[in-house]
Amino acid sequence: MPVSLNMNMAMPSWFDIIGLSPDSREDEAGIKQAAENVKALIDQEVKNGIPSNRIILGGFSQGGALSLYTALTTQQKLAGVVALSCWLPLRTSFPQGIISGVNKEIPVLQCHGDCDPLVPLMFGSLTVEKLKSMINPANVTFRTYSGMMHSSCIEITIN
Repeated sequence: MPVSLNMNMAMPSWFDIIGLSPDSREDEAGIKQAAENVKALIDQEVKNGIPSNRIILGGFSQGGALSLYTALTTQQKLAGVVALSCWLPLRTSFPQGIISGVNKEIPVLQCHGDCDPLVPLMFGSLTVEKLKSMINPANVTFRTYSGMMHSSCIEITIN
């Protein structure tokens, strides 16, 4: 799909990314459609005999962002989210306070490098603040990794 941020060049992407600042416009329709696609995958796994409460969503960058958004908007109870170097899309569209959905107790592990030039650490910090206001804050773990850019490292897999 063409991604606005990359001069509309086609690349693998869940949804369009328009900008990289906290006040950048977001592809709301694309984010919601991508979340519906993931929810359909969850439904298929449930039909295949996997209880939804044994499913963990996870991803890196845009995939982690979509995992967070999907977990907070699905009606299926999930086992957790692992979100790497990402942000919460449509952050301001969520209500203030604890969500009423089935995942208000969901465990979330969010990991972020402190030298990430693409998705700055500030995005991870803002996301964690928002998550702790929406779900049980004791279930939100935020780990930062010194010197890590927009990537992963062996320490993440150990944790």
